[in-house]
Amino acid sequence: MKAIIPVAGIGSRLKPHTLTQPKVLLNVAGKPIIAHIMDRLVTADIQHMVFIVGYLKDQVKAYLTSHYPSVRMDFVEQKERKGLAHAVHLGLNDSDDPVLIILGDTIFDVDLKPVLSAGKSALGAATVDDPRRFGTIELDKGVVVRLMEKPKEPKSNLVIVGIYYIANTRLLKRSIEEIMAENITVKNEYQITDALQRMIDHGERITTFPIDGWYDCGKPETLLATNRYLLGCNSFPIPDTPNSVFFPPVYVPKSAIVESSIVGPYTTLGENTTVKNSLIRNSIIGDRTRVESAMLDSSIIGIRAVVEGQFKVLNISDSSEIRIG
Repeated sequence: MKAIIPVAGIGSRLKPHTLTQPKVLLNVAGKPIIAHIMDRLVTADIQHMVFIVGYLKDQVKAYLTSHYPSVRMDFVEQKERKGLAHAVHLGLNDSDDPVLIILGDTIFDVDLKPVLSAGKSALGAATVDDPRRFGTIELDKGVVVRLMEKPKEPKSNLVIVGIYYIANTRLLKRSIEEIMAENITVKNEYQITDALQRMIDHGERITTFPIDGWYDCGKPETLLATNRYLLGCNSFPIPDTPNSVFFPPVYVPKSAIVESSIVGPYTTLGENTTVKNSLIRNSIIGDRTRVESAMLDSSIIGIRAVVEGQFKVLNISDSSEIRIG
């Protein structure tokens, strides 16, 4: 069985970080987004991955092939951004083997082995307060009867969260080809939701499986929230660094240099990063970056950046109020 992982997107909501780096390589809790996904797939014994690449594809390919040399990988370029269904279609062939589709910008906390061993088409699902931003799922006795992509008036708050196990791959391929032939789009893109609905219309029985933890990395605030969650779920060593204080959870690699600073909580430092005379919390700092005399909160700093601040000298009277910055 293989997994299809679309990673062709530009990541517009994460600019300027994605101007020079693909979204899936952004650091979260000590490793790139795609590494969290890959580790989960390898644990599930999936050894064939098909990556649908596009934007900055060479960086994606270089990272994956160097860090996962034992995994069979194929890289297929999506030259035009025509939606998720179009991307998935590029990764399909005429095989009858089942396929797992997993989005490349969302980190999941789920045991995939029971889903894969069941051998039946199923969608990862979760309940949300506002389902209008998602593909919604309507069930009848546990079976999917209706899927809607970003409905204005949703009839269900159960939504698809980016993992799809498809047992009938020939029917999926046919259904995608049908919606493309009929030019069924949402905002000029072919949606996997419409293809799955077409499968249901053709008689495919699709169920759901619960996703208790799913963490979006598509914009700065959700990237930081995912970083906080993952740091809190893991125990990382605290450096024994004189003249500095670390408030866990933090991720500080051995190559980082921290002097006379306070780091944490919920902070990830990149490789070969230098932090001096600074306070950093709830932030992600990229590789080979220097932060000096700065106070950072809820910040994302890229690779090879320099952040320099300055300390203030104040002389103010009682009951005074001053705001700096």
